Amino acid sequence: MSAAPAPWPSALTGTPAVAVIERAIERQRLSHSLLITGDDHDTLLAVAHAIADRLLNTPQSSAPFPPDAHPDCFALRPEKKMRQISADSTRELIGKVQVSATVATRKVAIIHECDRMNPSAANIFLKTLEEPPANTTLLLLTTRPYALLTTIRSRCLNFRFPGTGAAFTPDGWSAWLADYQTWLGKLAEGVSDKKAVADSVFGAYGLVARFAAVLDFATGEAWKLQKATLTVELTDDEEEAIEIGIANGLRSRLFADIEHATRTFALTTLRQGDESTRRALTAAIDKLEHDVGLLRLNLNESAALEDFLLGSLRLWTRKG
Repeated sequence: MSAAPAPWPSALTGTPAVAVIERAIERQRLSHSLLITGDDHDTLLAVAHAIADRLLNTPQSSAPFPPDAHPDCFALRPEKKMRQISADSTRELIGKVQVSATVATRKVAIIHECDRMNPSAANIFLKTLEEPPANTTLLLLTTRPYALLTTIRSRCLNFRFPGTGAAFTPDGWSAWLADYQTWLGKLAEGVSDKKAVADSVFGAYGLVARFAAVLDFATGEAWKLQKATLTVELTDDEEEAIEIGIANGLRSRLFADIEHATRTFALTTLRQGDESTRRALTAAIDKLEHDVGLLRLNLNESAALEDFLLGSLRLWTRKG
């Protein structure tokens, strides 16, 4: 008696996308290349594992295996600090899927964060999409589909899935946001003497230091939890890339929370029709978006936050 298939994420069970995929698998009409996109990589990976399980663990297979430990399921991940998928790693994956399956009747390759392919890797992979190996399904996962080559996107069947993970609030973050709003309140009241200026500057640098501590601790905890769920051995380069990816995802969420806290702080004054607060809020949000954009160019998050807070000090204390 065969084991029950790996479950879909509970929030996705019965959705049209899942129904289409299950029907295509049942009819053996599933596309050879699927681009699986959404806002949460963990959700995308759960979807990929559910698909792989249904393709690999069939009555015709000689033995069942969980997808991430299946001899005919291969993974390609970003590596090292730059978190790129290299040409060599891509060629290695292609070599594996060119060989006949060993346990199942077909093979599956899961490409994690496929938007991290460097240009050489992307062009090598494109040739594989143009001439896909027999009895092979390629599952490309990304939260940034438009960072992919248009020619890669056009050769895949595209499915988008919403995130299903629970909200995660790092230890100390709620207190940080409260202190940030208190700091903004003091700025908006006016900074008129040297002591007040010094207190505001020291307050900004205190927030920067605490932000770094919250991010480091949260990254460590999130990586510890994710590592405990892994059933395959990763190289040191792959582990480093995953941990950096966790940090990048967390810092994006924390900066989004800062934007929300800034808007929340200004709401009361805005309702009273304070035009100077309206201008300060608009300028502060523009400044934050600028610094978040610099993060995508590998600017250090502490430097970006420092730049934003010092800019905020000038914006919120400006009169007229």
